Amino acid sequence: MSHQFVPVLLTLIVAVLFTGGLLGFSALVATRSRTRTATKRESYEGGVPLLDRAWKRIPVKFYAVALVFVVLDVEVAFLYPWALTYRDFLAENAVVVLWDMIAFIVLLAFAYAYMWRKGVFDWGRTARRPVERSGEGGGA
Repeated sequence: MSHQFVPVLLTLIVAVLFTGGLLGFSALVATRSRTRTATKRESYEGGVPLLDRAWKRIPVKFYAVALVFVVLDVEVAFLYPWALTYRDFLAENAVVVLWDMIAFIVLLAFAYAYMWRKGVFDWGRTARRPVERSGEGGGA
């Protein structure tokens, strides 16, 4: 059984030696300047000067969109192979496989409804403010 792992072990050894060799070679050959000037500390992105500061807060909406992508991507990643092999299952236990997939789709529908309820898909929505009534709020 251990002879089955010899190719994996050899590949791992070659990868470690290759990586170590490249790092060692770059450490020997590379020239580094000892002085740290303001120009060297400045960000450089493709020759274009920076228009804004680099560290900005990213709105949570972007993360929510990433989660939507993950949910929908997982759905497609599981539905496509299932749809291809479902034809083979028709002769055997088609009902069991169908109900399993229906349960999976229902679970994803709950995730989609939850995201919809939380407002993930409403990009133009602003923060909710309480509505002032005419008799409240004081004023002249």
